[in-house]
Amino acid sequence: MKKIILQIVCIGSSVLLFAQKKPLDHTVYDQWQAVSDKKISNDGKWLVYTVNPQQGDGETIVQSFDRMYRKVIPRGYNATITEDSKYAIVKIRSYFKTIREARIKRKMADDMPKDSLAIITLGQDSITRIPRVKSFKIPKRTGGTWLSYLHEKGLNEPKTRYVPDSLSEMTSLTRMVDSLIYVADSLRNMAQEIKAKGIMALLVREKKDSGTALRSGQEGTELVLRNLSTGVGKQFDLVSDYYFNDKGTVLIISTTKKNRDSLSKAAVLWVNLVTGKIDTIFKRFNEIKNLAIHEDGTQLAFIAERDSVSRSTRKLYKLWYFKPGMDSARLIADTTTTGIANGLTVNENAKPIFSKDGKKLYFSLSSIRRQKDTALVEFETARLDIWNYKDDYLQPKQLVDLNKNLIKGFLAVIHEGQDKVVQLGAEDAEEIMLLDEGNSDYVLATSTRGNRIESQWLGYEGKTAYLISTGDGSRKKITDKQRGFFTASPQGKYVIWYEAAARQYFTYHVLTGEIRNITKSIPESLYDDEDDHPDDPPSYGVGGWIEKDKAVLINDKYDVWQVDPEGIKLPQNITNAYGRKNKIELRNIRFDRTDERRLRRDSVDNPIKANQVLIFSAQNKTTKYDGFYTKALGKKGDPDVLIMSADTYMQPEKAENAEAFLVTKANIQEINVYASKNLKGFTKMSNLNVQQETYNWLTSELVRWKMFDGRESEGLLFKPENFDSTRKYPVIFYFYERNADGLFNYRAPAPSASTINIPYFASNDYLVFVPDIHYKTGQPGEDAYNSVVSAARHLSAKPWVDTARLAIQGQSWGGYQVAYLVTRTNMFAAAGAGAPVANMTSAYGGIRWGTGLNRQFQYEHTQSRIGASLWDKPDLYIKNSPLFSANKITTPLLIMHNDADGSVPWYQGIELFTALRRLGKQVWMLQYNGEDHNLVERRNRKDLSVRLAQFFDHFLKGAPSPKWISEGVPATLKGIDWGLEVKASSTDKKSY
Repeated sequence: MKKIILQIVCIGSSVLLFAQKKPLDHTVYDQWQAVSDKKISNDGKWLVYTVNPQQGDGETIVQSFDRMYRKVIPRGYNATITEDSKYAIVKIRSYFKTIREARIKRKMADDMPKDSLAIITLGQDSITRIPRVKSFKIPKRTGGTWLSYLHEKGLNEPKTRYVPDSLSEMTSLTRMVDSLIYVADSLRNMAQEIKAKGIMALLVREKKDSGTALRSGQEGTELVLRNLSTGVGKQFDLVSDYYFNDKGTVLIISTTKKNRDSLSKAAVLWVNLVTGKIDTIFKRFNEIKNLAIHEDGTQLAFIAERDSVSRSTRKLYKLWYFKPGMDSARLIADTTTTGIANGLTVNENAKPIFSKDGKKLYFSLSSIRRQKDTALVEFETARLDIWNYKDDYLQPKQLVDLNKNLIKGFLAVIHEGQDKVVQLGAEDAEEIMLLDEGNSDYVLATSTRGNRIESQWLGYEGKTAYLISTGDGSRKKITDKQRGFFTASPQGKYVIWYEAAARQYFTYHVLTGEIRNITKSIPESLYDDEDDHPDDPPSYGVGGWIEKDKAVLINDKYDVWQVDPEGIKLPQNITNAYGRKNKIELRNIRFDRTDERRLRRDSVDNPIKANQVLIFSAQNKTTKYDGFYTKALGKKGDPDVLIMSADTYMQPEKAENAEAFLVTKANIQEINVYASKNLKGFTKMSNLNVQQETYNWLTSELVRWKMFDGRESEGLLFKPENFDSTRKYPVIFYFYERNADGLFNYRAPAPSASTINIPYFASNDYLVFVPDIHYKTGQPGEDAYNSVVSAARHLSAKPWVDTARLAIQGQSWGGYQVAYLVTRTNMFAAAGAGAPVANMTSAYGGIRWGTGLNRQFQYEHTQSRIGASLWDKPDLYIKNSPLFSANKITTPLLIMHNDADGSVPWYQGIELFTALRRLGKQVWMLQYNGEDHNLVERRNRKDLSVRLAQFFDHFLKGAPSPKWISEGVPATLKGIDWGLEVKASSTDKKSY
């Protein structure tokens, strides 16, 4: 009896606990937190991560791996840890409120609140704070000694100070000056905050924000070079830009002249951080761009312009070069240099690149563009776009790419000790990849020229690949009309690509010119065998190269294969078919820090060592569990499981010199940062969204059912945390392609960009179901019916589902499916369609204004899945278009379609709305001004969230309708009345 009473008390307590939790409302969004910028030190002992609310002031956390040390930097962001694992450097924003008030008062850029900088000595309590910092840099690969930071322009810039010849000179006077500067900057910050709060009344002129780049003629500001180990600092005035070499032995500084000082000259300084010597290596220039220093600090290249030109003449930039021992930088390339063709000049928009061995310097050439005739009167000249059927690209595509094309260039190279240029890139070799980090005698070039017009209906541009000699520019064709990407092995011995039509991988041997199918012996499919687009399926990708270009890792659906690039040795399944046997997708994780390599036009990751222990990300496709496995290359047998759990593990960070990991782990209940020594056990480091405990949250479960065609499908069912199986709940079905693999994803309440926010609706006593959609070619509408309506019928059999209160909502492709479904069934009490295609016949020839592409390809080969042209199968276009069956719609429909939609033409929403309006159907359309396909502005997202809730509350819960639903809002009240107020009436209210 006591046991029964205790159980009753426990149940009663649980019910009371849930009853005390409040539902989410639209005021909670701003406070909800997410984590970003997570980093772990090289020795694995320290970590940093940033926690930001959706709107407001965030913080950066600096923490020890053992959790014995923790520092919080309010409003911190862009944090990094030095290579020696001794210091954390963090930028600090001004208060969100202060920035907001300054924006309201339209302050000039120089008067806007400025960032500051924090230097944390890891393990110690002290934090050094430096005000008004524009940017900071540390060397990429060094002992962590040096930090440089550039100040923002001050209200009263200090006069130019004497710069001593030795970095070791540090006197008490310098210390005192630095202290005074700190105090002065602090006072300036205080004055700025006072001014932002309206206490100080100043006359402010409107001025556009120039961003971080200096405008022509603008003075540079103070740069501080600081030795973090000794605390010694050094100042340089009028600095516009600065660069460390990777090893931290050299600092390059570009300065501007001082305005109103005719004797002042712009200069480039070479600062030797080992000896302390400072050399001026370049003077008397108008503009300097794209300084590039070799990683070992032995060579420098940059682009500069120093000639006097008129407004009607284009500036011609030149390439300059310096290395220690030279008196000053010397000119090595301009329009007169051998090898630079007539009509070409040095491209100022591309950064030069040194080869890894330092023997080649790559840079870019560009055409000397015709200048606009300034003598013409603008209002007397025609303004138009001319479309020509012979154009490679349609005019909208050309206009989208205009800025990119105005600065595009052709790669060229200068060899060490030579005074001629070898042009590598061209109009028919527009994309270039360096081989072996530029050391190779060849580069890999690709071109889509000659294959662009048909991309209008194919959806891709066939590529021709070449090897181009860096010695003389001669070419060897590899293959042509391939889709996808060509890449190279790390040492440049092989070029590899996936041939979609053959569904195989091929390599090209750079020395012999042989092409080989290297995967024909693999018995498993290397392509997505579940892809249901009417096109060749994509591959599962490449997992990396083994050192010395010995082998490449290639993925099948579940496992990873080690493949001989020569195609001679038989491929080996290094995961021993464990993935396929257990339906677990295994993928090799790359922990390489390769950002700088990608900037070098080299997308190849660092090679995998022959005996390296690999770590695989894993997802069980049956249970949806996530985790990690491991196995050493060359070891026989199955991979070893590290962990598999009902969680989602996002890309882990690994310490470079230690077995220590930092990973974001999430599930339906939480998302937080965790640390791990072995990816088996995890220690929680963060504590995000503690306020969630006070709200009625949600649960998730995987549901499987048979569709009308007999195939099994799966979907995600979300319930409120206080779900009561004795009640009946309304259900909203949301769908877009397939989402079941995201069972354990964390879903934050957030204002809607276009779709229902699942946590909000679940918290407010809705069920939300997300079914996967499966397709066949030519019937996307009926396939949506097969998937969604069968799911609705399956759920309707549950006693806790209110079958009279079902609804559907989707955006874009999901919006189209919503529009189609309401022509086929009246089982839904309400429907929401965002940016729907209503008429495939008119949408087929339209433009995706965001990309400038014609829409034909997506009907014939991609998402719309018709699989034929409008002229080949016009009946399929009509059959799948909701517009032609609009008279059958009885479901109240809410459309959102914005007037700057760059994906689905806005007139599609208008066609559907005007058709339903004429037919006397219940229809509303939300048109957010100047907004794209999905809402960008947070104010509009908040507005849509309220309206979606009001719409479904009215039609599914019987809530009174707001004015915008019952009456509308006339244009005369635009910006005055948003129509959100609710007026209950006896005729309006429904029972629930």
